[in-house]
Amino acid sequence: MKVLVADRQLVRPGDCLAILEEGVISNEIKRYPDKHIYVLDNKVYSDVLGIVYIEDKDINVIPLESVYYPRKDDTVIGIVDSIGVTSWSIDIRAPYKAILPASDVIEGFNPITHNLRNYLDTGDLILAKIAVFDRTRDPVLTTRGKGLGKILEGVVVEVKPSKVARLVGKKGSMYNLLSSKSGCDITIAQNGYVWLKCKDEYVTKVLIEAIRLIELKAHIRGLTEEVRVFLESKLGEGK
Repeated sequence: MKVLVADRQLVRPGDCLAILEEGVISNEIKRYPDKHIYVLDNKVYSDVLGIVYIEDKDINVIPLESVYYPRKDDTVIGIVDSIGVTSWSIDIRAPYKAILPASDVIEGFNPITHNLRNYLDTGDLILAKIAVFDRTRDPVLTTRGKGLGKILEGVVVEVKPSKVARLVGKKGSMYNLLSSKSGCDITIAQNGYVWLKCKDEYVTKVLIEAIRLIELKAHIRGLTEEVRVFLESKLGEGK
């Protein structure tokens, strides 16, 4: 594949990103919605306004503005939206409401004897994984796993889902910087929430400012170094 654009370059819908040097030329459009690209005549095009990410000959575009599209095994933070008899409806900032089965949370669940509101109430926040999603039904969540479940402490910050990749950085570089400089326990959910557990309010405030800086300048080169300088100016060389 011959790449025609630079990593993290801003592209528009219809911009040609790469040329496939092998394969049979086809005049049919092949779309890859999860990567926000399509292929026509062995050329790769962007279908959104966004930032190109290139890694190991794989190319995709991160939209500047987007909603969250669920994928199996994604880690998400959700808000309990409503309570049924056998499950909770969870808002995960997607076009679909997610379902958290009561049997996932309550051992030996019995709808006659268990009141779901005693375990999770409307407005509660949870950290979960998407267990099932195949486009034929709403996403099904699970809270079975290390660190998953009801969020009882810390601060949850909302960011644009399209900025999550930049908050993580290549091979976790931005995440590692934020974590090491602040000393906070940071969980970045794929649906655009960041859960912060810091030692004090000042560090939390500084970390939120750093997150907003990343959101604002996600498309700018040298951002990691700018964030490093910002954190060190506020918190010192290390925590």
